[in-house]
Amino acid sequence: MDMRGPAGWWRGKSTPAKVEAYTRSTFHFFAVLEIATIGLTSFWQVEAWLAGSLLLMVGVHGVVCAVTASRALDWTRGRREQPVRLLWTLGAITAAVGCASLAIAQYGPGGDDVGGAAGGAFGVVLIFGVGTLALGVRDRRQVYTLVGGSAAGPGALSLALGTPGAAALASTVAVLFGSAVLAFTSVFSVWLLNAFYELDEARETRARLAVAEERLRFGRDLHDVLGRNLAVIALKSELAVQLARRGRAEAVEQMIEVQRIAQESQREVRDVVRGYREADLGVELAGAHGVLTAAGIRCEVTGGEPAGLPGEVESALAWVVRETTTNVLRHGDAGWCAVEVRIAEGRVVLTVENDGAASARAGAGGSGLAGLRDGLAAVEGTLAAGRVDGGLFRVVAEVPLVTAGASEVMA
Repeated sequence: MDMRGPAGWWRGKSTPAKVEAYTRSTFHFFAVLEIATIGLTSFWQVEAWLAGSLLLMVGVHGVVCAVTASRALDWTRGRREQPVRLLWTLGAITAAVGCASLAIAQYGPGGDDVGGAAGGAFGVVLIFGVGTLALGVRDRRQVYTLVGGSAAGPGALSLALGTPGAAALASTVAVLFGSAVLAFTSVFSVWLLNAFYELDEARETRARLAVAEERLRFGRDLHDVLGRNLAVIALKSELAVQLARRGRAEAVEQMIEVQRIAQESQREVRDVVRGYREADLGVELAGAHGVLTAAGIRCEVTGGEPAGLPGEVESALAWVVRETTTNVLRHGDAGWCAVEVRIAEGRVVLTVENDGAASARAGAGGSGLAGLRDGLAAVEGTLAAGRVDGGLFRVVAEVPLVTAGASEVMA
């Protein structure tokens, strides 16, 4: 499987990892956008020394925003402690750059261009600063305080510096609206990212529970078989001991009965194990369609179950369906899966395809597929698994019908 290049790197990520990468890149792009729209465009509006000063301030603020966003997202995922010092640093830099921009607008060189450039830096720095700070807090009241303070504080400062009331009110409303939108975007992004990871964990838990339930069923069956027979063996053995001590010939008959029950127990245990290992292809195809559809994965089953398949062939292919379905649920991020069973040139061919990326990583070296190969080898079958053109992951199982003991199969 070739994972080289940006496309392969992206396909190799699970859905939660893709959402996290998208979230991180979005907030890093905000920093680039802040520097490009305010810092660089100021060179076409004001003198070079003043534009350079604005670019330096906005650039420092943008870099700190990007670092803070990255650390805050790591904290959200539980990978590091809350970056408290970095949040305070960003808050201080945001306040300092905002005050400096406001001072330039009020007391700097005259002209509408200077006022526009400095005022733009003032508003954008506050909006992006509050939006980034919202990533690092969980209490909604703190978010509301950040948004309200980012508008009320600078508005009061503008009035104190002599800004006309109408202009101060307009800038306050603009900053309030912009910071509220970006803070909501931050909070929603964190919620969405956590929801995707929780959904992925729930899918893995559901798969583990399914395996545990099957093991419990197997354990109950063995308990029912062995518990009853062992109790009878214990009673008859005790009776045989008592009869032997009295010199009674019936002791031999009781031990013969114990031997018979023990042999019967062995046979029943083999039947239980055989029933556990053998699987019905039709049942597994229907089950795969049902469980994948319930998990929100569109599933297409074509070809159906060919009639007249030998029991060992049907069981081997049914296990392929079961294992690949489990891989899609547990490891994949698929939105679509297709299962096809067909007869071709004296061979029954089972093909399972899905568009998940993580299932490809799990299947590449997983012990599950190795076990399937061993099972298919017992009926002289083969298994091929890997990524194909179009980004799909495909598993193909082929079993020859003649060598498996089938003389005639109806498609």
